[in-house]
Amino acid sequence: MVLGRLTHYAFDAIMISAFLAGVKRSTGLTIKSETISESPSIKKWIDNYLWAGEWVMDQSVAVMASTSYFERKR
Repeated sequence: MVLGRLTHYAFDAIMISAFLAGVKRSTGLTIKSETISESPSIKKWIDNYLWAGEWVMDQSVAVMASTSYFERKR
């Protein structure tokens, strides 16, 4: 039960991070980690969290681009 809940929260956290990565890419807006905390370790944690969302987004786009189910329209 605890492992399932932990997995669910981890998945939610990654989806939020990927959403923030999409906002960053489409609008240029991003979180300024220095306004959240002065602690270098917290700044590093936030930067890593946002990086994970960008990585998930990159991987998702790569998988979708390689299938015939999606097409790119510009």
